[in-house]
Amino acid sequence: MSLIPATILTGFLGSGKTTLLKRVLAEAHGQKIAVIENEFGEENIDNDILVTDAKEQIIQMSNGCICCTIREDLRQALQLLAAKKRQGLIDFDRVVIETTGVADPGPVAQTFFMDDEIAESYLLDSILTLVDAKHANQQLDDRQEARRQVGFADQIFISKTDLVPAEDVAELQHRLSHMNPRAPQKAVHFGEVALSEVFDLRGFNLNTKLDIDPDFLKEDDHSHDHAGHDHAPGEACNHPSHQHGHHHVHDDDVKSFVFRSDRAFDPAKLEDFLGAVVNIYGPRMLRYKGVLYMKGTDRKVIFQGVHQLMGSDLGPAWGPDEKRCSKMVFIGIDLPQDIFLQGMEQSLV
Repeated sequence: MSLIPATILTGFLGSGKTTLLKRVLAEAHGQKIAVIENEFGEENIDNDILVTDAKEQIIQMSNGCICCTIREDLRQALQLLAAKKRQGLIDFDRVVIETTGVADPGPVAQTFFMDDEIAESYLLDSILTLVDAKHANQQLDDRQEARRQVGFADQIFISKTDLVPAEDVAELQHRLSHMNPRAPQKAVHFGEVALSEVFDLRGFNLNTKLDIDPDFLKEDDHSHDHAGHDHAPGEACNHPSHQHGHHHVHDDDVKSFVFRSDRAFDPAKLEDFLGAVVNIYGPRMLRYKGVLYMKGTDRKVIFQGVHQLMGSDLGPAWGPDEKRCSKMVFIGIDLPQDIFLQGMEQSLV
């Protein structure tokens, strides 16, 4: 049986997760979606699209979708759904997990890699984070969960942009890309978003073969050190802060930085270094991802991690005229950038 794709939907309270989810469920896309609600609170999916009463743990919806409320453990809910699918008792094509507004998506994502039974049934496709344009700055200032949700995102949807001036939205986008440069951002109105932007994004791959996202860490991205940032000789700088002044600098604890080099990595040295930093900083390392130039192989090495879990795979071969280089982004909470960059540098051949 092929793996069941899973999507984690996260975002702070009131950011519009349920609106987006209801829209996805109500759309006639011919897909059967199983929804796991992390808790049935105020925000549960409205009863008009639920068929049976909520005493059942797994509920069939009027449009063929399934809703599963978790009162216990996510792992058990996923196992139960997969088992019922295998037995032909229920039919669904994919799973969406809606987390509570104050949840840290890290442990939810880790469930897919830590548990063999889950890993053999599901493929974690991506983490989608909704950000409410009207209240985001306050939430990001006050709540670490909100900052973590941004740090974990593979795709960021910004809701309620119609309620704030355009320059505030631009400033919010700039702040978000400081925190997480690898997640595309998109403004959404009332959850209206194309399904192609929600499903099969393949944003989250750990130990799975993946096509390298061609836009991943393009040369022109902003490597966001608040101090000066260096340009390679002749490299144009289009760092956003050089283009428009902005008034307040938010010093978020979730930040990103990029390591780049044209020299090959020594695999053993890199493994030792990453093993060491993951031991010390793992809980604060939200996401790290890279395309690496490794000694001893003609293929790109794709590297991904979340917290203490990391994995690498061989990607496609380097093209005959392609410049071999490594690019790796780290997104985390108060990570010591100098230690990381220096350690990566010392892991080169």
